[in-house]
Amino acid sequence: MSLSRRSLLSQLPLAALASSFHISTQAQASREIWRTGNPTIDKPREIALGLLKPTQAQVERAWELHFNSVVFESYGFAPRFAVDGEAINAAIREGASSDELSDLRESMSMSRGVANEREREEFFQAFNAAGVTCIFQNAGEEGNDPLRLIKRLAHFTKATDGLKPALSKVTTAEEIVALKKEGHVGLCFTGNGVPLRMEWDSVKDELRFVRIFHELGIRMMHLTYNRRNPIGDGAGEPHDGGLSDFGKATVAEMNKVGVIVDVAHSGWKTAEDAAKASSKPMVASHTTCAGVYTHFRGKPDSAIRAICETDGLVGMCCISRFLGGKGDITSLMDHLDHVIKTFGAQHAAIGCDISYTSRFEKEERAKILRRPDGSSPLGGVGDRWEHLWPKDDYVTTPQAEQSIAWTNWPLFTLGMVMRGHSDEAIRLVLGENMLRVLKANAV
Repeated sequence: MSLSRRSLLSQLPLAALASSFHISTQAQASREIWRTGNPTIDKPREIALGLLKPTQAQVERAWELHFNSVVFESYGFAPRFAVDGEAINAAIREGASSDELSDLRESMSMSRGVANEREREEFFQAFNAAGVTCIFQNAGEEGNDPLRLIKRLAHFTKATDGLKPALSKVTTAEEIVALKKEGHVGLCFTGNGVPLRMEWDSVKDELRFVRIFHELGIRMMHLTYNRRNPIGDGAGEPHDGGLSDFGKATVAEMNKVGVIVDVAHSGWKTAEDAAKASSKPMVASHTTCAGVYTHFRGKPDSAIRAICETDGLVGMCCISRFLGGKGDITSLMDHLDHVIKTFGAQHAAIGCDISYTSRFEKEERAKILRRPDGSSPLGGVGDRWEHLWPKDDYVTTPQAEQSIAWTNWPLFTLGMVMRGHSDEAIRLVLGENMLRVLKANAV
């Protein structure tokens, strides 16, 4: 049942948070229903509102529509917890290796809120402010090694085990709809690669871990990351040879088991070949439109059309250099408009591919001991083989990036309202399309 604006404002977690920060009058709450009192959330909203320039009526309509809808992000990351600086220092003193420290950092960022009340409150404040019901959560590190892929899956399983019922692991569309009714949120797991044994005894033997990971809760997989693998070519390869014969067998196995085929990081021909091979709706879960701005991580209209012909969808991401133009919320709206107007609202989604990071992360990282050369023991991804990011001369700005912050999800709805899209079309983009694809792939 739809809520009135007045009752919505009184029931939303967002409104409760606002009142806790002493927003004193009902009139002020009405004027600034987007405020939470958390500057890490509110500053990006101010920037986005300054770019969009909506009327108060448009803001109120967007808020009611957004928070009454099932919002199912087609690919992204749950809010990230701050690391525990002292615990990392203890591991350093005990002689932890770089790999051990990397695993510890990831585990903390993905599950620390299970045991830490401050981080748990920060996590749910961000989730509630975003108004997201469920995220197709990146729960696999890039690559095809099953042992690598299983690590993030373990971290997020710990989070959903430890934070339920407020946060749940889900595997079906019906569970996600139920979460919305209960006022809870969830994660549906996607892997960043197809788990391959790399022993090559037979095609059937090589692909048997697809079913194993499905049993662990994975419901979507990248065919490739940016480089070439035995399945096909990634988006970063200069020569896109398309889907291999083994790749066709991989798509068939994913269709059979119930895992959504995702070509977000695949080359353009590889994506089109996969669409021709797939018997189920498939996706490019977090991409952009090359017809709006040409970038190797976007997809041309021919690839988008092929995906749509499977009854699939393309999710627009929130990365400035992929969006081009100003790289801000108006650019995101341009890409969404292109999909909706060219291919239909039933094929559009939003897969932000970014996350909210706890406002306490900076102070925790400041506690961490430095190496003798002054560098951080946590390091970074560096020049990892899988990444293959071709250089470009695009220059973004902090303001552009903040306007498409993850907690600005309600403002993405506002942008669609201001572009004249119907409530029905907006609800499709917000989550109904992703629900449809997940349900169609179930076995």
